[in-house]
Amino acid sequence: MTEIIDLIELLRIFILSVVQGITEWLPISSTGHMIIIEDILPLSSSAEFKEMFMVLVQLGSIMAVVVLYFTKLNPFSRKKTSQQRKDTWFLWFKVAFASIPAGAFGLILDDYMEEYFNKPIVVAIALIVYGVAFIYIERERNAKHAQVIGNLQDLSFADAFKIGCFQALSLIPGTSRSGSTIMGGLIIGAARPVATEFSFFLGIPVMFGASFKKLVKFGLDFTQAEFIYLIFGMIVAFIVSIIVIRFLMAYIRRNDFTGFGYYRIILGAIIILSSLFKRSF
Repeated sequence: MTEIIDLIELLRIFILSVVQGITEWLPISSTGHMIIIEDILPLSSSAEFKEMFMVLVQLGSIMAVVVLYFTKLNPFSRKKTSQQRKDTWFLWFKVAFASIPAGAFGLILDDYMEEYFNKPIVVAIALIVYGVAFIYIERERNAKHAQVIGNLQDLSFADAFKIGCFQALSLIPGTSRSGSTIMGGLIIGAARPVATEFSFFLGIPVMFGASFKKLVKFGLDFTQAEFIYLIFGMIVAFIVSIIVIRFLMAYIRRNDFTGFGYYRIILGAIIILSSLFKRSF
């Protein structure tokens, strides 16, 4: 096995997968962090494999949601009452309805955004803008004591669609899919746990869809080493995501998202300074 596996490359895969598992769920932009990590520890694999890995590793992250929330997401559970099973089906319908904007715009604009907008300066600006927005929204909510939607059952189809429109904004690199959807939930008046959980669930069709699209584009033409890297990365991302999701849900029951806003601003500034430093040398 050591003859076909580059242990240094495996270590890079491990680090990238840990970062992905953390940043996929926290509203701090996985793209922004990947830019920094790729500068420090670039993969030696082909450009095609790197592009595919960055998408397919998310399957490990999304499986963490499926496992942690299996009971809540399972409409066939015999432990649920008839009303609870009905509520679960409605939750899935809301997720499907909310996925329409991102799905539609993603099919049309994903490759364009990746080619022309996946640049450090764009990522940095998005990080800073949404960081400021998080701080402003939380201060407004705290000042007005605003909260209307206290559970997922109270989330209407119109509310879900509005959150889905915010998810479409995550096509802009640096925005953060979880960040945009959580922000959308906060703006419409959802409690932080409701906005966060619905953001998790919205990731299921989006990530499976994106992974399927990449597989169709690149096929299953992996080398044995690349296949092992991919499976290893997904397992690492799965384990890290389990930990991060549990942490985030516990954190937001006692805190707001202001800290993440400041973190985004700092990260955006670091990316801008790093880009300026590279140009000067």
